Amino acid sequence: MARVNDALSSLVSALIPALSGEDEVSADQRHDEALELTKEILSDHNRSAEPYDINQVSDLIKKKLWREHEAPDKAVHYSNLYSRLLTLPILTQKWAILYLLHQLADLEEEGDISGSRSPASAGVRPHHGEALGQANSSPKPPAPSKDVPSSVRAGLGMRGESKDIGNGYAEKRHTEHPAGQGLSSRNVDSEPPIRTKISDRPSEAVLLRDLPFTLQGLSSTNLPFTSTTTLQLPSTLPLPIVSILHTLAEPSLLYRSLSEFVESRDEGLIGQSLRSAIGNELRSYLGLIATLEGEIRRAIKDIELNAGIRTAGVTLKRCVVWTRDATMGLRLMSLMAEESKSRKGGQLISMIHSFSTSYGDPFVSAFAERMLAHLTRPFYDMLRQWIYDGELSDPYHEFFVTEYNPEDSENKDSDPRRVPATSVWEDKYKLDHETVPSIITEDFAKKVFLIGKSLNFIRYGCGDSAWVEAYSKDASKELRYGDTATLETSIDKAYKTTMARLIYLMDNKFKLFDHLNALKKYLLLGQGDFIALLMESLASNLDRPAGSQYRHTLTAQLEHAIRGSNAQYDSPDVLRRLDARLLELSHGEIGWDVFTLEYKIDTPVDVVITSWANKQYLVVFNFLWRIKRVEFALGSTWRRCMTGARGVLASVDDKLGRDWKVVRCCIAEMIHFVNQLQYYILFEVIEASWDQLQAAISKQDCTLDDLIEAHTKYLKAITHKGLLGSARSTLTGTREDSFTSQLHYILKIMLSYKEAVDGLYSFSVAEFTRRQEFAAKIETRTAQGKWGLADKDDEDLSSPLPGDRIASKGRNRLAERDTDSPIPPPFFGNSGDDQMLPALRKRLTDLSADFRSRLVVLLGDLSVQPDVDMKFLGVVMNFNDVYRPERRRKRRDAGKDKGTPGEKGKDSEVDEKGKKEGE
Repeated sequence: MARVNDALSSLVSALIPALSGEDEVSADQRHDEALELTKEILSDHNRSAEPYDINQVSDLIKKKLWREHEAPDKAVHYSNLYSRLLTLPILTQKWAILYLLHQLADLEEEGDISGSRSPASAGVRPHHGEALGQANSSPKPPAPSKDVPSSVRAGLGMRGESKDIGNGYAEKRHTEHPAGQGLSSRNVDSEPPIRTKISDRPSEAVLLRDLPFTLQGLSSTNLPFTSTTTLQLPSTLPLPIVSILHTLAEPSLLYRSLSEFVESRDEGLIGQSLRSAIGNELRSYLGLIATLEGEIRRAIKDIELNAGIRTAGVTLKRCVVWTRDATMGLRLMSLMAEESKSRKGGQLISMIHSFSTSYGDPFVSAFAERMLAHLTRPFYDMLRQWIYDGELSDPYHEFFVTEYNPEDSENKDSDPRRVPATSVWEDKYKLDHETVPSIITEDFAKKVFLIGKSLNFIRYGCGDSAWVEAYSKDASKELRYGDTATLETSIDKAYKTTMARLIYLMDNKFKLFDHLNALKKYLLLGQGDFIALLMESLASNLDRPAGSQYRHTLTAQLEHAIRGSNAQYDSPDVLRRLDARLLELSHGEIGWDVFTLEYKIDTPVDVVITSWANKQYLVVFNFLWRIKRVEFALGSTWRRCMTGARGVLASVDDKLGRDWKVVRCCIAEMIHFVNQLQYYILFEVIEASWDQLQAAISKQDCTLDDLIEAHTKYLKAITHKGLLGSARSTLTGTREDSFTSQLHYILKIMLSYKEAVDGLYSFSVAEFTRRQEFAAKIETRTAQGKWGLADKDDEDLSSPLPGDRIASKGRNRLAERDTDSPIPPPFFGNSGDDQMLPALRKRLTDLSADFRSRLVVLLGDLSVQPDVDMKFLGVVMNFNDVYRPERRRKRRDAGKDKGTPGEKGKDSEVDEKGKKEGE
């Protein structure tokens, strides 16, 4: 302490030089008075309203240097000096030093200092000059006074002093120096600027009195709001006070903007909930302001009792500290309010939830959680109604489940497996992934969506609203944010209960699995005895043109097939749904081409067996029915050949034996092909896919969506592996080279070959009849004692009439045949055996060669398929390598080599090879 007193004494002695003619006692008294004033100033230093922030003062000085000097030399030099100052441990009041220098620099700008380089001497020199002037003009030195001389106060005064100190100093000056006593006009003019500025500047107590109004967004005398986003500050305040008021102005402006946001209207329950949550936070903020106002009033009372503002305990700086958390909350709410303008529903919840998960500040996280607890109440109310009642209560489209809108169905991409707005399960409700809030996961949202959709389907689709209402009463619970364990438990329990009830209804009440089994038995030809009896009873009718078919006839034959097979033991409800109908008729078609079976499906089973599924069943049935028809035709022809070989055909073996041997071999190949194709589709494809479907629907946690997906996969596997899936070839890319087109062409060749064989059989019968007639005639003539044959009989034997009759029969049969067959009709001449038999032989040879060439191409395409089962089909068809399949080039390579001699030669070689095998 003695060291400080010695330093102060030396400083005062340096600043106040001795006056000429002054005795030693007066000089010591003046020195002591100045020293006491200095100590008083230092003791009142802690009562200053200026912030104790050395970095802030340093920044102010640096900005001043940058502003006044274009070159950066001054600022760089100051930075070096500032760094050296910070390293000096002996100086403990570094902030006060820098602040004093900064204030003296401001006084120099205002003309209160003469411009001397030394700030201390600059503040003293003008006043001491005046004092010297007074002493020289007076015969006697002025009498010593107990009041502090003005020169001393002017030399040691600081701009940061309070208003009370400034007013006291002004009163002393007027008392000590009356007007016209020893003061020149220059001194009187130089003093008012300092005194006027200090008196016009609002004190910290006045600012504190206006602060509660400002923080509530209300204008006051010293701090008025000129607009919604502008607060005007007094121009006479020092920069540190302005900096503090800038900090305090932020919550004021934020409060005004948030108040307007809360009073605005929003068409959305979650948006309204956000405004309510912000309103609650603003009321808490007003409670803080009320507490702060009480503290300020007590502090102002203490100031009025001559206590310092620091002693009162409330300052602007402390107000900044007390409102810091509130300012942070207002800042966060302002950001939320701004972001909420472009979001709604789940997106708004996700935005606020991001503050809780994406920021490491515990205050931000806790504030966001507090907002979410209030904000998510409408969301959880909608969630509770959805998972317990199956009802969507979302008037403003804020939930992540949306209801079907007919106006939007025209713009969305239609799924060929669905018919828009006809499936309650698929189209009534949709999951909007964009509005799923981040407080729940994507899997959780899908489970919630499935629960509500199942309850709604049980209520309206299955007609079991009584169970839904009972379940809602028993299981309904209040859901709220933060109670994750209760929410997950409720969702899991609701999920298991609703899925089990829905599967129970589909199985027991609506017999879904019985219908699937019936479709497999009747439309996928799984009931073999029924299909065989139906085809046998319909064969004679279906051979006639399509225009002569009648539905009642087909229905009667269907009933006959049901009663004569094991189908009669099926459920009456299943048999009632089975019906026969005709497809659209085209010119030249016969009954085989337009006949089909139909299995009728009612709601709600059509959710699983959709209209797309019915079309797929129809496609597979028509394909299998065509194969069965070819098998039936080839089987009947084979039986005729085998029975005729022991009678009619044996009689003409010398003339037609070689032909019938070739025919039997070719028919055997065709039957082998049809049997292997039929076995592959019925067992390797349909039965294997059925086992997979059974395994999928037998799972314990199976849902209706799982049933739909498994059934769709089942049908796709059948159409793909059953050679019906690809509309175009994977090699050439053309529709004509697809498996479906190749198989249909091969089946047409088989039917044409069967008709040619029937023609050959008719020729053989005619030949056998002619020979029997000649033999009878020989026996009759021999019995009469005549020659067996005469010249006239030789002419009758060579007559072309039998051949003409055969030709006539052949033409009539071809007239009844399918006119769309790609095979040209055989030529039956009118000149007997010489023209008819070669035509039959040529036709049979061409058809067999075409069949083998087509089969070789099909086997080549099957060998390059990625599916193992399709490759296996090619293996069983060519198990002894009798055919030599060749791989076709892809479309790109085929286009390059099209029309080249080498390619033509290869094709001709394949044709010649097929002809040789046919022979």
